[in-house]
Amino acid sequence: MNKGIIYVMTTVVTGLIKIGKTGSHNFESRMYHLERNGYSNITGLKRKFAIEVEEYDAKERLLGEIFNKSQVPNTELFALDIELVIQLLSSFEGTQVYPKEKSKDQVFDEALHEQEINTIFVNVPDGYYYLNRNVKGFGRVTGKAVMEDGVFKVLRGSICAPTQEDGYVHRIRRETKIINNILVEDIVCSSPSEAGWVVIGRSNNGRTEWKDSNGQPLQFYLNSNL
Repeated sequence: MNKGIIYVMTTVVTGLIKIGKTGSHNFESRMYHLERNGYSNITGLKRKFAIEVEEYDAKERLLGEIFNKSQVPNTELFALDIELVIQLLSSFEGTQVYPKEKSKDQVFDEALHEQEINTIFVNVPDGYYYLNRNVKGFGRVTGKAVMEDGVFKVLRGSICAPTQEDGYVHRIRRETKIINNILVEDIVCSSPSEAGWVVIGRSNNGRTEWKDSNGQPLQFYLNSNL
């Protein structure tokens, strides 16, 4: 198998990032060179995330195809939200190389939270929202939340899955009171994915998990300009 590292870096230009690849044994030297010398007349490069994967050449080409409309011609530079790219890379099967002090789940959650932070619950109408899905190793979870005056609250009585014993656990789930898999208190959440953590007990995209009574996901309202 063709194994190597795919990485993403910020640059001195806000909103302009670099997505690249390197051999598994060349990562540190490649980062050293880029962080000190820049790339394609762009300076201030800083590593943000890197993962070692199988078939890294093919995966990097795929990223280029996905983001081709945002690519600076003839470079590995893209005008993209870096948090979106980190979410995608951290969802790949592979070994996280950077950052070493955080798990892939933690990196994914933090990237998703940063992406949500400027659009949290904007345009989301008041009312009830629901999360219903099967969780591997547990079964069906049923979450109920209410949006009221800009506050998103997961309601007591929601059926919640246990967390993974050897995995990363978000702060809000650690501090939530759940007895026999039942939420026993209302919990105010600052983002859709925090609310998802309460019910699912693991990393998730709350924008798509929570839906209104008509089955419309929160993502629809978060993207709306109405």
